[in-house]
Amino acid sequence: MLTAEQIIAAHKANVETLFGLTNKAFEGVEKLVELNLQVARTALTEAADTTAAALSVKDAQELLSLQAALLQPTAEKAASYSRHIYDIASATGSEVAKVAEAQFADAQKKFTSVVDNAAKNAPAGTENAVALVKSAVAAANNAFESVQKAAKQAVEVAETNFQAATSQAVKATQTATRASKRAA
Repeated sequence: MLTAEQIIAAHKANVETLFGLTNKAFEGVEKLVELNLQVARTALTEAADTTAAALSVKDAQELLSLQAALLQPTAEKAASYSRHIYDIASATGSEVAKVAEAQFADAQKKFTSVVDNAAKNAPAGTENAVALVKSAVAAANNAFESVQKAAKQAVEVAETNFQAATSQAVKATQTATRASKRAA
């Protein structure tokens, strides 16, 4: 049976975990805001430079050349921005997952302790029921670990696919830029 001190300690630990997760979420939001401000500043500066360059163009050939020169960096910057957002979200998600795993491991350990304690104090003749409960707990733990491994593998595959898609998009843009420069 749980004592009042154990319940209070559990609530205190849960509140600390909640505040820790909230801080991690805020850190992720801060990084996103910082990234967006940086992108906005850069975009403003580049827009001013591009406008000045466009106003100094003397003929259509020079305008086409300017346009082709702007296409590739824009695509690369968009891909880089997407990678940064993905990295921030991934890092924040990893931190939350670590805390969740630690909490689950702790709860699992405590539940196993309660089951073991109950098994020690179980009346005679209930050995089969205790063994059944222990077996069910072990099966649930194994199932959770399998799901956890599958989720980690899915995240790894998604990361690989994201990186490949980003790389392909940048290469396609580079190819299109070179083709438009040759055509001009």
